[in-house]
Amino acid sequence: MNVLTKFLRVQFWIFSSVVFSIGHPAQADVITDWNITARNIVVESKLYAPPANRVMAIVHTAVYKSVNSITQEFPKKNSALQANQEASVEAAVAAANYTSLIKLLPDQHLKIKEAYVTALELIPDGAAKESGISIGVIAAETVLAERSKDGSELAEVYRPHSAAGKYVPTVIPAVPQWPNRRPWLLSSASQFRPIPPPTLDSQEWAKDFNEVKEIGEAESTVRNQQQTEIAKFWEATSPAIYHGIVHSVAKQTGRTATQNARLFAIVTQAIDDAMIAVFEAKYYYAFWRPITAIRNADIDNNDATERDASWKSYIPTPMHPEYPCAHCVVAGTVGAILKAEVGENPMPLLTTRSDTANNAMRSWPDIESFVQEVSEARIYDGVHYRSSTVVGSLMGEKIGELAVRKHQGN
Repeated sequence: MNVLTKFLRVQFWIFSSVVFSIGHPAQADVITDWNITARNIVVESKLYAPPANRVMAIVHTAVYKSVNSITQEFPKKNSALQANQEASVEAAVAAANYTSLIKLLPDQHLKIKEAYVTALELIPDGAAKESGISIGVIAAETVLAERSKDGSELAEVYRPHSAAGKYVPTVIPAVPQWPNRRPWLLSSASQFRPIPPPTLDSQEWAKDFNEVKEIGEAESTVRNQQQTEIAKFWEATSPAIYHGIVHSVAKQTGRTATQNARLFAIVTQAIDDAMIAVFEAKYYYAFWRPITAIRNADIDNNDATERDASWKSYIPTPMHPEYPCAHCVVAGTVGAILKAEVGENPMPLLTTRSDTANNAMRSWPDIESFVQEVSEARIYDGVHYRSSTVVGSLMGEKIGELAVRKHQGN
């Protein structure tokens, strides 16, 4: 083994286990190992959550296509991809990851190449390795071509609402063009658009308003230490925090590489679609965030709300409309898919780590507890109302269930 190879191997293992790593150490199989590597690269790229989820969906779709074309463990619908069944699955996974990531995240090319070279060094040379590389490259190029015109390339043309000559904040909201993307599984971005948020003259609005005003305020005396820890934990927005939970199922004894490749493909496609759907609803309703509502409570025509001119949320308020809660939509989506994947078997302990909470780990005994905590967290954060979290979780559940149906027998 030459000096360069030794160096790259050391770098790969360091990279897979450094402080910013989120989730379980690389130990389950080639799919989960590469998922950790890919999501860490995405974290390092500092992509905002919606584009980051698109990257992971493309990567894992390519991985599943390549692996299943070799193992033929699941029926292949509408796929012309053919592979030698003696091809190396490990080589195919490495090549699919490399080809996808190097195209989508060229600024991370050094880390991507290091991981790829090291992975290939661990695979014996021969026809199986070469065949695996070939099918991985073809699968990735196929998926990249299919998604090259999915709308992510559209220009952002958000128009701030204002009267001529009047100042408005000059930061453009996050991904206003995202609702125009082509989904993977949904028939349209608005397929599961929820009902409107509560009217401002309603009791429900007053209840939502006063709850977040009290417990979500930056210096709240009502929010206890545990709630503050939960709030900080779920400030995280990168795909990694949800992928760690998927690992809880993927690492179970007896699962095959193809099963895990399929699971991550379903989850990542569904999360990407959830991002499209929730931003469609957000910009459709354009509902105000707590910081806006609380500082303008004197104009909501509700006697049960009171203005606080200096109110601030516990975490920085995200730069997009409030309704519905995006974290809740994603949690509901992931939860529905994992429920279907586990089926009648016991749900394993669900765990993940957060890069906004010093890599702390949290765990949940079941899907319901996990989804509920995400909802509570966003209220503690001071950025969402309870009605929005309830609607978001249900919306996500519908998206997850649709994803499961779409992938049945595939």
